[in-house]
Amino acid sequence: MDNYLCPCGYVYCEELGNPGRGIAPGTRFSEIPASWRCPVCGLSKEYFGSKNAIMNALDIPKTY
Repeated sequence: MDNYLCPCGYVYCEELGNPGRGIAPGTRFSEIPASWRCPVCGLSKEYFGSKNAIMNALDIPKTY
């Protein structure tokens, strides 16, 4: 499972989901409805980036 970062700093964790907004734990980011917005700043999904992809692009070793 991956984590997805919003430019505001909010992290969507697929393992945890976002139950307060109707997204069950284990829900893949790709399965979240297009209408879902960042609970902190309100940006849409298209502005989020995969934490793994970002770390790979920056060549940062995984330590978790």
